[in-house]
Amino acid sequence: MNTIKEEVTAQIVEKKSKFISDLCYVSTIEDAESKIAQIHKKYYDAKHHCYAYRIQTKDGIVEKASDDGEPSGTAGAPMLNLLKKQNLSNVIIIVTRYFGGILLGTGGLVRAYTEATKEALNKAKIVIESPRNRNANYLIISRLF
Repeated sequence: MNTIKEEVTAQIVEKKSKFISDLCYVSTIEDAESKIAQIHKKYYDAKHHCYAYRIQTKDGIVEKASDDGEPSGTAGAPMLNLLKKQNLSNVIIIVTRYFGGILLGTGGLVRAYTEATKEALNKAKIVIESPRNRNANYLIISRLF
């Protein structure tokens, strides 16, 4: 199972809107919900906090994505697709948007949320996690993009 070794934050600006991406390790749905609440509190004045996560459970991988008020399918789904494409689990990506006054359109939003997610993934150390022990030895694999 691929996951991340440590939390990463990245940022992009698209037509004056600022997108801050936080990529974090989570092991349970409760961890993910707690991380979402923490980011909401940290960036309390932001307009949108979109997210996607994939968590390994005993019954399989649980996936969830949220557009948090953005047009349907423009934020959470593209972010989740990138996590799936890289076969990542036990991770959450939360992208916070500060609106810059210029509408991006649905295509522009998809591109911006995708790029913000890619920036965080590029900064992350992707590892193969032992299913038995989070603190086990890791094999760091190469950059994703």
